Amino acid sequence: MSSEVIDFASDCISHGVKAVSLGGGEPFEYDGVFHVIDALCPKCYLSVTSNGLPLEKKLIWEMLKRHKPDKIHLTIHNPDNEAEVDRVERQVQRIASIGIKPGVNLLVGADKVILAQNVYERMSRVLKNDQIILVPQRFSNTPTPKQLASVAGGKPFQSPSCLLKCQRPTNFCSVSWDKKVNSCSFAPDKVPLKTLDFAGMTEALESVNWKSCQ
Repeated sequence: MSSEVIDFASDCISHGVKAVSLGGGEPFEYDGVFHVIDALCPKCYLSVTSNGLPLEKKLIWEMLKRHKPDKIHLTIHNPDNEAEVDRVERQVQRIASIGIKPGVNLLVGADKVILAQNVYERMSRVLKNDQIILVPQRFSNTPTPKQLASVAGGKPFQSPSCLLKCQRPTNFCSVSWDKKVNSCSFAPDKVPLKTLDFAGMTEALESVNWKSCQ
């Protein structure tokens, strides 16, 4: 329910949380997403992570033009899929044209480093480097830090903070659809929230048995 998301995020914001990111699944397939955007955007920095496919629908696009988050990050899951790359390149420019900051999450597998390098170079023509996040594929086919750096051509790049060393984040947490939390989206053993508010979130985080996703 959108009211649960709004009330929970609003309570967290009132206790000092500065930024909220809506992910999924696919948030733009959720009927209440624009209600959530309208409620939270005035209170914090609000970003949405999407695969971009729903934005191809006229109704969703028209709604987005009227209900804008601060930022939308589109994910490229398959750098070898020319149609996907073409669509995301077009969409980031379209998103920017309506006053929303665009970004790209580029998933990099160890077997697709050269393909990802080509996509990174292409996206760098329409985005700044700090708008492109290189996301190493997890659980299998994970690239080395050196391979990931090669995607950016040896230039400074954005990636998850755990690239070089797995350590528990101190300024981030992930709350899943089933009302469980951990300090990282990939980490196992998320802990259920006893109450859907800031106090419940911090209590659950304190009981997390931190483990690496690897």
